[in-house]
Amino acid sequence: MKVRAVQLPLQTFILISGFMLWVILSSLMPFIKEDISLTANRQTLVTAIPVILGSILRVPIGYWTNRFGARRITLISFILLLFPVFLISVADSFADLLIGGLFIGISGAIFSAGVTAVPKYYPKERHGFVNGIYGMGNIGTAITTFAAPFIAERLGWQATVQLYLILIAVVLLAAYFLGDKNEPKVTSSLKEQIMSVYKNEKMWFLSLFYFLTFGAFVAFTVYLPNFLVTHYDLAKVDAGLRTAGFIGIATFLRPVGGWLGDKFNSFKILMFVFSGIAVSGILLAFNPSLFVYTLGCLCIAICAGIGNGAIFKLVPLYFTKQAGIVNGIVSAMGGLGGFFPPLVLSYLYEMTGHYAIGYMALSQVASVSLIIVIGLFYQEKLTAANHMLSEMKQAVTGDRTVLKESKSVS
Repeated sequence: MKVRAVQLPLQTFILISGFMLWVILSSLMPFIKEDISLTANRQTLVTAIPVILGSILRVPIGYWTNRFGARRITLISFILLLFPVFLISVADSFADLLIGGLFIGISGAIFSAGVTAVPKYYPKERHGFVNGIYGMGNIGTAITTFAAPFIAERLGWQATVQLYLILIAVVLLAAYFLGDKNEPKVTSSLKEQIMSVYKNEKMWFLSLFYFLTFGAFVAFTVYLPNFLVTHYDLAKVDAGLRTAGFIGIATFLRPVGGWLGDKFNSFKILMFVFSGIAVSGILLAFNPSLFVYTLGCLCIAICAGIGNGAIFKLVPLYFTKQAGIVNGIVSAMGGLGGFFPPLVLSYLYEMTGHYAIGYMALSQVASVSLIIVIGLFYQEKLTAANHMLSEMKQAVTGDRTVLKESKSVS
């Protein structure tokens, strides 16, 4: 019982640590570009590249967690992370940053381990809230975004990166001694699990929704520190603080979204979420002042945080036996949603001199998601009504049968 009770705080701590590592390049980019010559596009690519492996690996890690347990997957993942962290700390070229950044993506993929393992210890009616608490591990991005610039100003960015080797050691010790060796396992093959869900339209809709909500969270997290310095001439530490505020709001509202999904219809919550993102995208498209831009970002943070929690309430609700693989696919799509926007924004800015098209695209994707959610909401209501009607017909038929039997006995 004691081992089971510690899994939620343990997995949340592991996720915090993983996400602290995941954004190390974007948080320190204002310092790194002073020592390593990088074009604007290369800066964007370096900050976005960790999202690639962090997204793709979420599918197999979700499956492997179901098969081998979160403890083993965590140990292997963080041992592998020792290499890219050390490489980044001694990097002196674009290639070093690119290779190190790619493999640092393992730290973002670790999300699938916890989100697959934690619900096994709780009843279904608490999955939304529990996944929301676990999802607060996103605060790791805020910790690095806030703390790394302060430390880098005093010790240098290379020494700051090397400090993360200590964090990896702490995670390895915690996972080894506190991880559940007897976590319930699912032994069906990866192919069987994928074949059982790939035709399910709800999985792809949830993937689209998470592509938008978590993608927006990741995209703004990796893009804001450098963008605020270059576009609004903010100090590096000030830009880090503002980005940390964005992350903090989105992170602390994630369990609120999960709780709301437990208490109310998750589709109603998502209607609010996508409406807010659609309006915010339009607002940001008009190249506003820093104050208005801040308001738009805060609205996106609120909507993304609530949306992330509500979406992962729906995954175990619809996919009980395939939760591992579906969690992996949905979260992978969310990660990819954070990779493409910074690159697209950067290239659009070079081509047009502004970001309007990119922000309008964000608004349009949110509008499409809103339409789909409304359709799903009314589809569920119709299904529920048909089910109730079917039960009433069965009850009436049963009453008539009983009445006929009683007459025949008389």
